[in-house]
Amino acid sequence: MTPPVPPPAGTTPRSTYRIQFHAEFTLDDAVGVVPYLARLGISHLYASPLLPAAPGSMHGYDITAHDAINPALGGKAALRRLVAALRAEGMGLLIDIVPNHMGVDGPHNAWWQDVLANGRDSRFARFFDIDWDNKDPTLAGKMLAPFLGKPYGEALADGELSLVADGPTGLSVAYYDNRFPIAPRDANTILDDRDGLTAYDPASLNGLARLHALLERQHYRLAWWRTATDEINWRRFFDVTGLAGLRAEEPEVFDATHELILRLYAEGLIDGVRIDHVDGLADPGAYCRKLRRRMAIAGARRPAGAPAGEPYILVEKILAPGEPLPARWQTDGTTGYDFMDQVGAVLHDPAGEAPFSALWRETSGSALDFHAEEIAARAQILRDSLAAELDNCTRALHHLARGHIRSRDFSFNAIRRVLHALLLNFPVYRVYVRVGAPTEQDVAVLRQAADAARAMLAPTDHMLLSQVLLWLAEISPRDLPRGDARHALLTARQRFQQLSSPTAAKSVEDTAFYRYGRLLSRNEVGSSPGQFSLSPEGFHQAATARGEATPGAMLATATHDHKRGEDLRLRLALLSEMPDEWPAALRGFLNQAKPLVQDQAAGPAPEPGDAVMFLQMVLASWPLGLSVDDRAGVDRWMERLSGWQQKAMREAKRRSGWAMPDEAYEKASLEFLRGVVDPSRFPELARGLQDFAGRMARGGAAKSLSQVVLRYTLPGVPDLYQGTEFWDESLVDPDNRRPVDYAARRAALEANLAPEALLGEWQGGAVKQAVIHRLLAERNAAPALFAQGGYQPLPAPEGQLAFLRQHGNDALLVRVALRHPAGLGEADLAGTAAVDLELPGEWAGRGWRCVLSGTDLPASARLSLGGRLPVTVLRSR
Repeated sequence: MTPPVPPPAGTTPRSTYRIQFHAEFTLDDAVGVVPYLARLGISHLYASPLLPAAPGSMHGYDITAHDAINPALGGKAALRRLVAALRAEGMGLLIDIVPNHMGVDGPHNAWWQDVLANGRDSRFARFFDIDWDNKDPTLAGKMLAPFLGKPYGEALADGELSLVADGPTGLSVAYYDNRFPIAPRDANTILDDRDGLTAYDPASLNGLARLHALLERQHYRLAWWRTATDEINWRRFFDVTGLAGLRAEEPEVFDATHELILRLYAEGLIDGVRIDHVDGLADPGAYCRKLRRRMAIAGARRPAGAPAGEPYILVEKILAPGEPLPARWQTDGTTGYDFMDQVGAVLHDPAGEAPFSALWRETSGSALDFHAEEIAARAQILRDSLAAELDNCTRALHHLARGHIRSRDFSFNAIRRVLHALLLNFPVYRVYVRVGAPTEQDVAVLRQAADAARAMLAPTDHMLLSQVLLWLAEISPRDLPRGDARHALLTARQRFQQLSSPTAAKSVEDTAFYRYGRLLSRNEVGSSPGQFSLSPEGFHQAATARGEATPGAMLATATHDHKRGEDLRLRLALLSEMPDEWPAALRGFLNQAKPLVQDQAAGPAPEPGDAVMFLQMVLASWPLGLSVDDRAGVDRWMERLSGWQQKAMREAKRRSGWAMPDEAYEKASLEFLRGVVDPSRFPELARGLQDFAGRMARGGAAKSLSQVVLRYTLPGVPDLYQGTEFWDESLVDPDNRRPVDYAARRAALEANLAPEALLGEWQGGAVKQAVIHRLLAERNAAPALFAQGGYQPLPAPEGQLAFLRQHGNDALLVRVALRHPAGLGEADLAGTAAVDLELPGEWAGRGWRCVLSGTDLPASARLSLGGRLPVTVLRSR
């Protein structure tokens, strides 16, 4: 099959291919991949952040400057070469931008270094979200610098802090590779002094005393990293002290951080942007609208030949079930976590929910459902990670309360209790109330949180809860006189909204996801493990709503942030179709693994719930075709899986953690993980796991093809994460950023075999690529059908999902199997008999062409759809 030459790309993609750039895969490396992507049918390359980042960064979200393309990636010259290669193939470029924060861990951020040197007199002091008026006397007019690996006094006494002639003022305190500039007046005095730096040598008592006195005069207070939890007075990205929050709402900051991006758009080098962590911004809606206006203005200068159209703008935003993306933001949609959740949920069999819930309670020994685990995690995060941020928000409301005689008796601690209860029960990432009245959606969210908080609070706090809600949403700042009261109200709202988002992210994705293991395929970014499945009707409703509200939204099933690769995830989803077999198998595996569980003072190692999750991941990540007798292959796999295991235990924050790892628990858990696949010690267990994993693999692959077809045929823009055109067995980052074997993918594409012809070798992954290739060819041949076509659900038998896309006289009919029995034939991924679909009246007399095979079907009012694939895609003739 030779696909037709696709039309040139516009600014809005027909499809995207995400690439993670770093020093080991540069912009010039991507040039060599462009012809392959064009042949595959991709319209836009979708790039990770390209601005300068911390040295050695493998992801690029720790940006250190906004005025250049990262030299480690090849700089702007390499970007031009990549864009030239893309344009030669009629392709476009979408880039990731990071307006919320910058990397500040180390001496590489000139803006941050200037703030350290000059304090609030720095021209960049307002660029970062720093509270210079903190009530802590040790931080009056200063910022906390919690970058030391031990308490300040110990670091000073141990000689780890010393003066060096370096930095923006010519003199800095060195702490290993980090540099903390000395204020200009002190620096000039010391550098002009005859004794100079030697007088501050901490090797002598006098030198140590002078160095300490010097540090006490600086615009920062050096501190142990652990103090950040309780005392930090500047906004971070979540609880990551190496990423400092920017104030993109300030015009000067917006201009400085977007000048290059707008110039790249004006020059026709980029065609759209993906906004990272939009919920971190003070006012996401105002920011997005401003960015669209500024890009549209810049677009007037785009050269002839550059892709045409409106700026394409996506936001990284996690939506709760039923939560719409605010239309007033004027974006094209989200980056696809919502779709990833919906397509995963519809591929789970609801029959597994009740027995798996009971199984989790039985095997883990925990009676907590996911909601209860989330509440407990939120409490822990607010205590152990975000206590300072909670205090800062409380302080803002307390200041507001003191300004009025009716509220001045509300104490700091009482306000903190109420905020804590609201944050424990907040059902979405955040609301978006700034100056104007709250939307109905914001009001509903706040009332839901307040109702749940009220049940937790003592009756004596209920009046204060009502007052806090008034402050957070109901009163208009315009009703207050200009000045301190209005500023205090706006500050309080901003701090609350910028606190609820990291509270949700750290509690849910980075804690509760690793504690609750009913079925790990539902523990994914953008999903709620409490929702086991989604009905076909619910899925149709979501697809219809997306097509009507944001037809340009991204459809993603794998990202640089996913917890499990898209195909690994669906192997686990297959277990939902085994409500009797899986519980029996799991009990057997746990019983056989009992000798591997160690007794420790704090309890068994691993704990029962951890053991259940470890076994799920062993089965789901088992490399296709791997035998337990291939010890070298098993060792390579275990090396990867053990990285996931360590991260899982530390993120759970129960028996281990990042701050204080329990090495004994981690060691025992690793021995458990390796032991269950060691046939020399436990042959029945190891081979039993191997056999069960083998049975899961084929059904999981069938589910994956269903997911692929939905991603490429539903309303929206399908995204393909690097390398996942073959089977994606990746784990959590950094495992999901491993190098991609493009040579193998090129060879498979050049063979140009139909999907059914590849079923005999399905384990190699080429069958998945072949399905993607043919669907992309169809999207390129009929862009209007996919971009503007309606969405009409069709009646389908149980376990099937069908719909029609229609644009004028053109139509696409899609049928996917939702259920995929584990016992499939050797060269069969269908798993179901032929399915009869009755066509709507206007299409009953039309003929059809099978997109995946190229064969024609005669006109009929009823189609019998089957074959060796679990999917059917027909195009009208």
